[in-house]
Amino acid sequence: MKKIAIFASGSGSNAENIAHYFNSNSEVEVSLILSNKKNAFVLERAKKLNIPTRTFTRADFYETNSIVDFLQNSKIDLIVLAGFLWLVPDSLIEAYPNTIINIHPALLPNYGGKGMYGMHVHEAVIANKEKESGITIHLVNEKYDEGEIIQQAKCLINAEDTAEDLANKIHELEYEHFPRAVENYLNKI
Repeated sequence: MKKIAIFASGSGSNAENIAHYFNSNSEVEVSLILSNKKNAFVLERAKKLNIPTRTFTRADFYETNSIVDFLQNSKIDLIVLAGFLWLVPDSLIEAYPNTIINIHPALLPNYGGKGMYGMHVHEAVIANKEKESGITIHLVNEKYDEGEIIQQAKCLINAEDTAEDLANKIHELEYEHFPRAVENYLNKI
């Protein structure tokens, strides 16, 4: 059994989608959902899915090995960042080399980096009158959004599309592609 830990900072719709995707898979389990926000809605979603959760502080994450130790003691094979906004510390990257996956709501290397998340990305894409956008699923390294790309999926942008319209298109791509990309990557490791 391969075990996944999902890190999320917000509502957790991608975390829930991934959990549902693997729910009937006898070889893969979403074992944990972790959040840096005690009031994140992802924790409510996890409770309804009967997935154990853990919250942590900035000090826990960056100044101790408590999260790394917790993940290793839980025998986690893969970490998935699903709307998790903090830069992953070197200690976690070293403990889980090439086994931390993130999703970004744009076609990297464009529109990535610190501060480029959620609506900030979509507003920048629309402001630059791009003809297409999409998602990038990538490995995590020590820099925001610069890890090896695993998969990308694209959508067209119409001239009348707003940032909200684009966000909806991106969410559809995330729900369709993210769980399968995680499964395909798990099959390789």
